[in-house]
Formats: sequence, structure tokens, C-alpha cells
Amino acid sequence: MIYKYFGPPGTGKTHRLISRAKAYARIGTPLHKIGYFAFSKKAAEVARKRMPAEEKNLPYFQTLHSFCFHFLRMKEEDIMQPFHYEAFGKEINVKVKYSDKYNKEEITYLTCDNPYFQMLQKSVNKCIRIEDEYDSVQKDKSIDWPILRDISRNFINYKDKKQLFDFNDLVDLTIQRKNDKDFPTFKAIFIDEAQDLSPLQWKLFDVLKEKTEDIYLAGDDDQAIFAWAGADVNRFINQPADKEKVLMYSKRISRAIQEESEKPIERILGPRKEKKYYARDYEGEVETISNISQVDLTKGNWLILSRTISRQLKIGEELQKKNLYYQTNKGKSFKVNLFNAAMMYDDWCKKKRVLQEREEKQIQEYLGDNLFNRSKNWYDQFVEADEKEKLYIKNMIENGEDLNKDARIWLSTIHAAKGGEEDNVILCLDLGDKILKAIKKSETQHDEEHRVWYVATTRAKNNLYKLKAKIKRRGYQL
Repeated sequence: MIYKYFGPPGTGKTHRLISRAKAYARIGTPLHKIGYFAFSKKAAEVARKRMPAEEKNLPYFQTLHSFCFHFLRMKEEDIMQPFHYEAFGKEINVKVKYSDKYNKEEITYLTCDNPYFQMLQKSVNKCIRIEDEYDSVQKDKSIDWPILRDISRNFINYKDKKQLFDFNDLVDLTIQRKNDKDFPTFKAIFIDEAQDLSPLQWKLFDVLKEKTEDIYLAGDDDQAIFAWAGADVNRFINQPADKEKVLMYSKRISRAIQEESEKPIERILGPRKEKKYYARDYEGEVETISNISQVDLTKGNWLILSRTISRQLKIGEELQKKNLYYQTNKGKSFKVNLFNAAMMYDDWCKKKRVLQEREEKQIQEYLGDNLFNRSKNWYDQFVEADEKEKLYIKNMIENGEDLNKDARIWLSTIHAAKGGEEDNVILCLDLGDKILKAIKKSETQHDEEHRVWYVATTRAKNNLYKLKAKIKRRGYQL
């Protein structure tokens, strides 16, 4: 049996899947016969923790890539790492930059920023020939076919020579070994965020389907924002199911947010599942602002979303000028080592503690030729520390910020915030030149962009503040 759930934002897709998994466990299904496959390692760990079992008893609560990795008995050193891509790039005189999209904790689609590699990996994800992928974006003048063809050939040779595999190879090899005697069979499998599966991952799904009694798929085609990496939302929409259900009650979205979020969805021209859901019983607020100074960021919890990392950095600079503490996916907004050294020094001055040798070394880094001096505060004593960074930390401490805790304000790109939520959301409506060019090259990119902004608006639980773009042509019309 195949069960399919369409879950609009906050309607409990993951909760529904985990509840079903728990039900199988309660009736005595062996835990190694239950598979739960999430889009990220973090999501898989969340699902595992909600199960009434020890982690070691849930071998198949993981990502699909992790499933393949363990089935093939791979080791970490067998997998292509960023330095391998960089080394290969040097061999063929092509610049390869380590991508922020790559995270060994969460296996993502693309591992480097080079457009040739992105096209190569995307063709594998989509299960099409590299020349067909090239033809599909022939308007892209930055890609030269002879160069792409040579990179493709050389990349295969490089992996063979080094006996290395990329993440797509893992999936492909697993599919090839579907008839092995030790290939796992399941009573039930659960696939979360199914709208983000690539054609290659759908091929693996077809293999798993043959070896599973009951299958549960959950996703939301309106939140499909990884087509740029090869995800196939149409396969999720069209996947036949014995039972299909739309989850109808959101515990997150207020009425005002729901109404606002419908605007980008109404602009989608391609296939989508028509669905209706009910917002929670709270009005909420949507407001347009021209500057972040128009909202009081000193109170409450905030999520500030941007379409691009460059816009995120500019917002961060504004917050630092206001001495506001924030975090990004990369960490806290200040130099943690400097803060820790300052706190250790302060404790020493107040005779609260005796410093260990490693702590003394950490403090000495910022003292220069100065000696430890209890008569001076850390700000005056740390002459080797960046003045701007010192002042930022000093002002935040004086404003009563507890820098040991997580920040109330988070900065994130829209893609990185998928799955998250917050009481108050500021949405920067900027697009950026690269995105505008991508939209012009592909008609399907228009629908993808509308979905991105739908995801963005639905991160807000109570209040949404739309920060207008300074340049209209670079702004999304929400």
C-alpha cells in the first residue's frame, strides 16, 4: 500500500509520519524493518529521537544517501570531499570553489560552486545525459560545451583513478545492487519532504517500493524549492497512491500570513496539487517596511530572511551597528574566541577563578606585550584585538545581552530556513542579478521562484514584515 500526504506549512507532515512509524513499532514490527528517510541528517535525528527506542535499534532512520553509504559499506575516505574537487580543478586548470551548500552533516545536492560541476551533478540527479542537460540551458552563454564535455570525461577518470565516489554514485551503485541477497526489505518505509527527491532518488524509491509492504510519502509541492538542483516535484504530484490525504489544519500559520502566502502560489502556472487548509485561530499581522529600524528588534524572537547571502551580510552589518546580537547558520555574530577570552580575563580580575594554562594562552593572544593586569578591564587590556569587534562585544554586554545563550535574532537565506518557523519574520524582498538572469533563462524558474517566496512567508507564525527592495527591478512583488 502507498499512502501519500500533502502537508501545507505547519500541518504536521513529520508528526503524521512519526506517529505511523510508532504504530508499527507498537504492534511488534522489528525496528530494522522500519525505514524513515528524511531530506537531511538533522531531520532524521529528530525523527529518531521521537521514537520509543534506542538510537542503535533504528538503523534505517537516516537520509537516502546515508542508507546507500551504509549498505555499500563505504568509509568516509571513499567519498569525494571538497579538497578532492579543488585538487581535480587544479589538474584541469578549472577553478573549483568549496561551496557553502556542502555540509558533511547534511548531504546536499551540490558540492561546489563551479557552474560546470553543478551542471554535471544536476544531469546525474535528473538521470539524463550531460549533453541533454546542456541543451536544456543552452541560453547560458557562460557554459562552453567542449569544456563541459572534457570536464565530464576527466571527472569520471579522476574518480576511477583515486577510487572515489560522489553522493550520486552512492545512489546509482545501490540501485545496481538491488538484487543482492543482503539488500534490506521493509514492513514500512516513510519518506519525508518527498517533493525534494531528484529523479535519481526516485529510481531508488522504485527499488525500495519492490521490497516494502507499506509506503508513506509526505510533502508539499508548493514548498518544492530545489528544482535548481534537479529535484522532481512532478513525480511527487503524479506518484500513484492507494490513499491520498491533504492535511488541513495548520498549527503555525495565522490568518493574515495565510492570506499573504496565497499571492505567490496563485502565480504558479505549472502543475500543482490544489489544496485547502485552515489557519490557526489568530489574526496576525502583515506590514510593509522600508527599513529594519521601523521594527523593535530588542524584544521578541526574530527570523530575518533574504534571498541571497550577500543581502544577509548587509543586514548583519546593520544589526552590528545597532549592537544587536544575532546568529546565522555559520554561528554567532561575534568572535566567540575573543568573547571567551574576555570572560575568562574578567573572572580572573575578580578573583573568581584560577586560569588554566590553555586559558592563559587564549588570553595572551589578545594582550600583545601587556602583562596580566587586574587594574585594567579586558577592553582596555586587549590591545591586539580588533577595535570594532571589541566595541561590538562590549556594547552588547552593557546592553544586558547574554552571549552564552542562543540569539533572539536569526539571519538566514530562504532555502536554509526551510522547515523553520518564528513568531516574527522580516522578509527582504530583494532578488539579486544572478537570480534575475536565471529566471530569464528558464520558464520553470518562474514557478520555482514563487514557491521560494511562499516558503519564506510561511515561516512566520504571528507577524510578517516585508522589507521593500531599494531597487524595484530587483524586488519580488509580494
